[in-house]
Amino acid sequence: MTILTIKDETASGDILNEIRIKVENERTTLKDIITARVLTEVENYNNSKSEYFKGLIQPSDTEKTLNGFRVKKRKSIDGEQQVYVALYAFMRNGFFVIVDDEQITDYDEEILVNTDTKISFFRLTPLVGG
Repeated sequence: MTILTIKDETASGDILNEIRIKVENERTTLKDIITARVLTEVENYNNSKSEYFKGLIQPSDTEKTLNGFRVKKRKSIDGEQQVYVALYAFMRNGFFVIVDDEQITDYDEEILVNTDTKISFFRLTPLVGG
């Protein structure tokens, strides 16, 4: 089992969030990394008493705030549903992932990881025009 540190970054290099996840094998896929990340975030929230969910995907019935996503009515979040939403968002270019300075475009691509592997998620925001 390997512990990986994942960072959410901006294009300018600012780190917005950092999370540690466990992966079973040193040979894994981006799909497995996304799944482990989302399930870890959901488990952390479900086991806490916080009214804020800090994660990759905004759960339904929440509002975006500076501290994360504020859950309007405290309830458990469905991890499996969040994984499907995250994988769909990746396929639709909602975010991209850099592993050791290389962008991974296929979530089924095999990746060799260790505790020194650098993984960064970049969320894309739509441009707003007038």
